[in-house]
Order: sequence, then C-alpha cells, then structure tokens
Amino acid sequence: MIPKSNRDPLETLKQFTPARIGVGRTGTRPLTKDVLSFRTDHAAAVDSVYGAVSEDILSEFNLFSVNTRVESKEHYLKRPDQGRLLADDAKKEIFTNCVPQPDVQVVVSDGLSAKAIEENMSDVYPALIDSLESYGLRIGTSFFVKGGRVACMDEIGEIIKPKALVLLIGERPGLVSAESMSAYMCYEPSKDKKESDRMVISNIHKRGTPPIEAAAHIGTMIDKMIKQQTSGVHLIV
Repeated sequence: MIPKSNRDPLETLKQFTPARIGVGRTGTRPLTKDVLSFRTDHAAAVDSVYGAVSEDILSEFNLFSVNTRVESKEHYLKRPDQGRLLADDAKKEIFTNCVPQPDVQVVVSDGLSAKAIEENMSDVYPALIDSLESYGLRIGTSFFVKGGRVACMDEIGEIIKPKALVLLIGERPGLVSAESMSAYMCYEPSKDKKESDRMVISNIHKRGTPPIEAAAHIGTMIDKMIKQQTSGVHLIV
C-alpha cells in the first residue's frame, strides 16, 4: 500500500514491523511507557531461557525425556558444546525406546526457549504428524531432549538412523518474541554432516510463521528431502 502524502513515513514503517523504531522521548530520556515495555519484554525473554517445559506437555504428546551432558541452565549457556552431546544413559534410552530406521524421526527440545515449546507444540506437533502421514512416511518414536542444541540431531541420527530428522527447538528469545520456535531438518543426520546440510524454518509462533502453516511446510520439505536423498544447499525446492 502506498502511503498518503500527508502520512508520517515513520508511522507507516511502524505498521510493518514490531521492532522498536521511532519510540518517544522526553528530553534525552525515553518515555516511561517505552521503558516499561522494554523491561517487560526483557523479563519475558529471561524467563523463557530459564524456564522449563512442563511435564503436562510431554505427557500430552507421549514424549519420553532424555538429557544432554548439560548439568544446569548456567552450564547450558556457558558450554554450548555440551548441549550437542547426549548423556550416556540418554543414548541407551533412545536405542531401547525408539523405532529404528524410520522415514522420519521427530525430536523436540527446549533449546533457548522453553516457552516456545509450551506455546506452539499443541498446534505444530499434531499438524506435523498429519502432514508427514499424508505423504505416506513412516514416523519414528518422538521424544524430548532437555538442554539440547541443534547439533544433538547428529548423534541422535547415528543411533536411530532415520532417513530424515526434524528437530523442533526453542529459539533464542528477543525483545519482540520470547516464544519463537525453529524446525531444523536434515537428511540422514550424522556427525559427518556440515551445517550446510541442515535446513531450518524459523520464527514459528502466532505472530510470525503460523504454527500450522509451518508444520505443513515441514512435511513438504521432508518429503522432498527423502525423494531427492539430500538436504540443505543441495536440495532442489
């Protein structure tokens, strides 16, 4: 839409972004309402990082839970490498409980935003399962990884050996959204894979990429990955 000539260009821009642009001020200081808004959003981001996914969510979708080598939230934040590696008992539990070599393995992790899982799972997960089933794909045993980083999918892939893996993980929260989820995907994930072999649909939340729409798109991408036997930069979309 072309703005009318008498409309403030800054106000027009503010209609198209939730970013903090053109905030008011009194003298050299921002307005009280803008300071309070900033502090509220910052607190929501901190709560999301330090929060935990409720057992009710895991029970609702029948997800068993395993741990990475992370010992605490502080450890998780300071040692990203430990969130990429599964605890020894986690490897055994995954091997014991999961269907081997499915077409698609779905994994859920809190990542950097437990709130992302809390807010989006009820929409994303059922729609994702429906989308995958519509393509006739055999789905493995879904589970939850506490304290996971994206690359934990590589170690999981070597245990289960799926054709494709989807990791639903909480994104690093910002001052616009503290409940944003990402879906990382990879064909035959393993420790030999490069970052360029992964694909991601990000910004999944009600004010970003709609969760149900994202789930349908994930299913489409997974179907293409399996048919083309590749992912990442090599996939023809």
